[in-house]
Amino acid sequence: MSSQPYDPLRLCVYATVALLAWLSGPWAVAVFAVLGVVGYVRARRAGLLQSKCVLRDTRLVIGYLGVLGAVAVAAIVHGFMS
Repeated sequence: MSSQPYDPLRLCVYATVALLAWLSGPWAVAVFAVLGVVGYVRARRAGLLQSKCVLRDTRLVIGYLGVLGAVAVAAIVHGFMS
């Protein structure tokens, strides 16, 4: 039996997301944060209480993504003001 070697697909996904964030600045962070919040709120309403995310508790993940989104929006507003 030959087992398949580990495919580090997540690392490619993370690098792509980082590239988009770098190119788009706080706009990409805000978009991904909103998408994450929406996804986790829907999952929590469907009964998901524990996530595979490092934070585990979906309430913590939603809070983290909310803060991330708020900081991104503040950076966008600050960019327009200056």
